[in-house]
Amino acid sequence: MRVWVDISNSPQVLFFRPLIRLLRERGHDVAVTTRQYAQTVELLTLHGIRHEVVGPQHGGPGVPGKARAMAGRLRALRRFASRRSFDVALSHASHELPLVARSLGIPSAYAFDYELARVQHGLGCRTSRRVVVPEAIPQGRLDRLGAPAAKVRRYPGIKEEYYLHGFEPDGSVVSALGIDPERVLVVARTPPDVSLYHRHGNQLFDGVLERLGRDERVLAVVLPRTGEQADAIRARGLPSILVPEHAIDAQSLVALADLVVSAGGTMNREAVALGVPAYTTFAGRLGAVDTALVNQGRMRTLTSARALVLEKRSGWAGRVERDPAVMLDLLVSALER
Repeated sequence: MRVWVDISNSPQVLFFRPLIRLLRERGHDVAVTTRQYAQTVELLTLHGIRHEVVGPQHGGPGVPGKARAMAGRLRALRRFASRRSFDVALSHASHELPLVARSLGIPSAYAFDYELARVQHGLGCRTSRRVVVPEAIPQGRLDRLGAPAAKVRRYPGIKEEYYLHGFEPDGSVVSALGIDPERVLVVARTPPDVSLYHRHGNQLFDGVLERLGRDERVLAVVLPRTGEQADAIRARGLPSILVPEHAIDAQSLVALADLVVSAGGTMNREAVALGVPAYTTFAGRLGAVDTALVNQGRMRTLTSARALVLEKRSGWAGRVERDPAVMLDLLVSALER
């Protein structure tokens, strides 16, 4: 079987890494396309995933730029796929893939776990054959996106519990960054400023940076989404803030951290899956998955930078692992009518 996977953003690299390995172990041929955005290409290289950059890079925060970039990438992806005889196409929140796949008659599966990004998911849900989502998302919200129950396949828990199955952290990431083990290690993830679903600033996250950056007991590794974010944070000159120059093994860093603070979603959910304390400063409306994690006490909503509990931790309390083969089987169910 010839499988096409499109990876358009950094978190998707980790989602697909075990699935690509399983596909190849089962004897299937896998082709991976990507774009120049955030640390996506660096992470694909870091994790040894063969890939081809197809189409223009991200169009930036404005709607016109996004529309131009999307049109260019759709054309480029269609040229790429039309030269090959793919049996199925898979993506996680890369809505351009199901659009192209449908135009070429390729069955596709479209997965996501934040249902409030309505524009992109409306496109992906309506044009894919299969929609794969967590059980936490109510069917009514999927109906509005064009994903009726007959098209939907659900999985228990969160996607991070699947792709972190069997994961053991590599301690060399800490030593490579020169982190003092006596300090409280915080991993912070910046807001998704270029996303349509995040159209407001995040003053709370700015306050968190100020508190962490001026506490000599702390070392906060901040993982920005874009070069502009990285430059802006370094320019603040906060002594307890470290911004890596290149993509790193963020999952190992999260697993070894004392706490994680994210203004997005994936990194907090990785912390939850690994049993690491996690705080969300997301300024938009929480989706069903994160709402459930907060209600279960597995993730905390931060309302003030002063509320952060900055202390060393021991052990992985409440780690959950799930079989990634279950996720893969849900995705390839797109081959079924």
